[in-house]
Amino acid sequence: MSKNPTPALSEVEHIKARSNRLRGTLAESLADPLTGAIAPADTQLIKFHGSYQQDDRDLREERRQQKLEPAYSFMLRTRLPGGVCTPKQWLVLDELARTYANGTLRLTTRQAFQLHGVLKGDMKRTIQGMSTVLLDSIAACGDVNRNVMCNPNPVDSRAHEVVHQWAVRLSEHLLPKTQAYYEIWLDKEKVAGGEEEPIYGPTYLPRKFKAGITVPPLNDVDVFSQDLGFIAIIEAGELIGFNVLVGGGMGASHGDNATFPRLADVIGFCRPEQLLEVAENVVKVQRDHGDRTNRKHARLKYTIEDRGIAWFVSELEKRLGYALQPAHAFAFEHNGDRFGWLQGHDGRWNLTIHLDSGRVADRDEQRHLTGLREIARVHKGDFRLTPNQNLVIAGIPSDERPAIEALVKSHGLDGFLRATPLRRNALACVALPTCALAMAEAERYLPQVTDLLDERLAAHGLAGENILLRITGCPNGCARPYLAEIALVGKAPGRYNLFLGGDARGQRLNRLYRENIDEAGILAALDPLFAAFKRDRLPGEAFGDFTVRSGHVAPPPAPAAKG
Repeated sequence: MSKNPTPALSEVEHIKARSNRLRGTLAESLADPLTGAIAPADTQLIKFHGSYQQDDRDLREERRQQKLEPAYSFMLRTRLPGGVCTPKQWLVLDELARTYANGTLRLTTRQAFQLHGVLKGDMKRTIQGMSTVLLDSIAACGDVNRNVMCNPNPVDSRAHEVVHQWAVRLSEHLLPKTQAYYEIWLDKEKVAGGEEEPIYGPTYLPRKFKAGITVPPLNDVDVFSQDLGFIAIIEAGELIGFNVLVGGGMGASHGDNATFPRLADVIGFCRPEQLLEVAENVVKVQRDHGDRTNRKHARLKYTIEDRGIAWFVSELEKRLGYALQPAHAFAFEHNGDRFGWLQGHDGRWNLTIHLDSGRVADRDEQRHLTGLREIARVHKGDFRLTPNQNLVIAGIPSDERPAIEALVKSHGLDGFLRATPLRRNALACVALPTCALAMAEAERYLPQVTDLLDERLAAHGLAGENILLRITGCPNGCARPYLAEIALVGKAPGRYNLFLGGDARGQRLNRLYRENIDEAGILAALDPLFAAFKRDRLPGEAFGDFTVRSGHVAPPPAPAAKG
């Protein structure tokens, strides 16, 4: 008997293999009137269709005592390359949110929309409603390439428009070929053949895969956090190609040192016409060599860590049949958004507004959902979702700016003018009550903790200091916390791990500073650091840079030799 038997495939691999190209028993599950849930195996497959089954965790115990099943519902996520949305699409999503979901829209950190609280019986109607304005949720979740991110900049140059078109082409190129989505949700007739998956294969990827494109000097897509990243190189206003990055990822697990966030490696340069071929073959290398036995070890970053970046580049170039060119020089200034009014190269105006955690809702005097609906009814440009959960109302002619500005003000959408930089730049995942993985609050805690930290900053003469804060309810990293200057990562109800030392350019991971602390512990840990920052900072020095330079946080380890 072999002493080293081949590890067994994970159960999800078997589910995918038995699924008949992602169909499973989804049709039967959706038709089952006896439960608000779907069959266990189908909860994995529905991710490929852009949805997660969830339940309201605030109600779990009450329903258990009443001998009722959990309050099941579904989160539905759009595929929206680069986050560009027409007013017509916005209006349809708004109507669907109010008709079938919880009456809110949520802008994600991957520049997509999420609808929360959709009941099983309303899922099909919701997806069909999206389809009427050419929106879909294909591959928004699951073990495939997800929504392709792209710098949403409508301001600087025509080259940005070209870059966005490459993001759209990349998204389309990496879509699964199965017709399961169209059959199950859109009632398309089943057509024989033509469903081979030349990129993904019969069981798709070992784990999720994320891609993003950015244009220096802005790194708002956090390109080093992506499995596959492209940095656009623009010379004399023209796109000449892309630096290629591989192996980034934010996810980790508490107490498991074999899991960790990782920054992507820059491996070379490709011409624009090579982008799709390079991307496809990066995916194929991961398809063939990623770990299918342990889903916590299944991302591309672990394939590269295990085998070495030199091996990966060699394998990629062997499949391409040519070598990547040397990477071009680039420089990033920051990874945040530019709020307020900016005029674009075409003379039109663009207004970037802040939305706490990307949540578009009507609350008290802040009628954000209503206000953006009214804007969408008259707006002749487009909407652009930023990677930081904010919104650009883009392409406004000069003569229409006063009308848009009046709607923004009358519905409380101008709150970003009064919000502190800490609040404006903060990110938070959804967490409780709907995310099954959440260990602590994030979105619901963000307003409270930003107020508390702003109070301590003001007490030390640091009011208005621009510090990047990110909060997640668990260590999986959906709000990219490990790149923040201050990050709170949920450990248990009311308790967090505190990370410090990221930079404002998205090019340095932070480090664990305090573990498993409550709100009082968070303030106690940060207060003396704020005092030291005020006292000892260098001119123009950012907080994350200060914590590393001053030795409060150890610098990141030097990259290990690979190959």
